[in-house]
Amino acid sequence: MKSPLFFAKILLFGEYGIIKHSKGLSIPYNFFRGALKLTDLHNETTKTSNQKLVDFAQYLKGLPKNLVVFDWDRMNSDFDKNLYFDSSIPQGYGVGSSGALVAAFYDRYALDKITVLENLTPDKLAVLKNIFAKMESFFHGKSSGLDPLNSYLSLPILIHSKDQIEPTGLPAQNPKGKGAVFLLDSGASGETAPMVSLFLENMEKESFSIMMREEFITVTDNCVEDFLKGNIKSLFKNIKSLSAIVLKYFRPMIPSEFHDLWKKGIETNTYYLKLCGSGGGGFMLGFTEDFQAAEKALEGHQLEVVYHF
Repeated sequence: MKSPLFFAKILLFGEYGIIKHSKGLSIPYNFFRGALKLTDLHNETTKTSNQKLVDFAQYLKGLPKNLVVFDWDRMNSDFDKNLYFDSSIPQGYGVGSSGALVAAFYDRYALDKITVLENLTPDKLAVLKNIFAKMESFFHGKSSGLDPLNSYLSLPILIHSKDQIEPTGLPAQNPKGKGAVFLLDSGASGETAPMVSLFLENMEKESFSIMMREEFITVTDNCVEDFLKGNIKSLFKNIKSLSAIVLKYFRPMIPSEFHDLWKKGIETNTYYLKLCGSGGGGFMLGFTEDFQAAEKALEGHQLEVVYHF
């Protein structure tokens, strides 16, 4: 069985904000990837994955038939051959492990599927996003559908608001540039559902809600605009503000052992950290105008460059 690869994703900007209609920018990240495969189930990893897929398939049977219909005969035949998801995407790290699985499942088993080769109108993108949201809800309780959409299209996605999205292009990278966007490994996975629940609880407080509306969303929107236009000077000014806002208001989403490192970046202007996904663990996202200096300041921590300025 020759299976297409589905990549991880990185939400550069928009975590939590897109729930409240901020802009967002999500990009595929092909350093991590996954594909559906058949096996004789020799090890625990493939057995665990197979069982998860069996449970997922059972959940999919409950989705409305007017939303999506699957080829159950093909799926059951694959389960008889010990179907599993072979993935290098770390789970609970904010880079779309379940999104890639959902995209792979839709690609292989959905009947009358919307393909990446056709003209992807806003209406078709909205339909896809809705299907993926319902499918991925199996993993998180609630999903926007953006992670699977990004993995399925393998294109950067510009989120104008929760309901308005479009594929976009990114400014060309400068491979010799000193600046970079990088991933910082916290060394532990996080869970999406508790973090989102905490955020929604906070949104019930008037002061937090006002901060989201007047500060967080405004700065997030500015970061998206600056990044897409290549306005580096303005981008770093806004990222510094965003990093400070997150440290102040989203502290529980930042692993406690990274609070001082987060603050150090803001105070020294060597790097700025932000959440990558819902937080609580996994990766954090860093922005720096001098990657070598950031590496030195973050010595002992695992960094992975995502984009060069």
